[in-house]
Amino acid sequence: MKNTTIYILGLSLALISCSGNAQNPKTDPPKRPSVEQIFKDLDTNKDGKISKTEAKGPLKDDFAKIDLNKDGYITKAELKKAPKPKGPKPPHK
Repeated sequence: MKNTTIYILGLSLALISCSGNAQNPKTDPPKRPSVEQIFKDLDTNKDGKISKTEAKGPLKDDFAKIDLNKDGYITKAELKKAPKPKGPKPPHK
């Protein structure tokens, strides 16, 4: 009985500590993906740049503004210089 009580107490503490680190979608603003994560998700041919056909969401909508050298691709350097979208962000997939 004592072992069961200790097990339940340990499990309860583990669940409480995990839920304390979770993001609350109702109160916490969504975190923006990093440049590295965006490239991992969108650079499907792994050439180190994002073409208009690979871009999605706000990146596709503002492609011309972000593609500073107008070569038809967005590089990591260009993306790092891009203005951050205002307001809540839509899901990026």
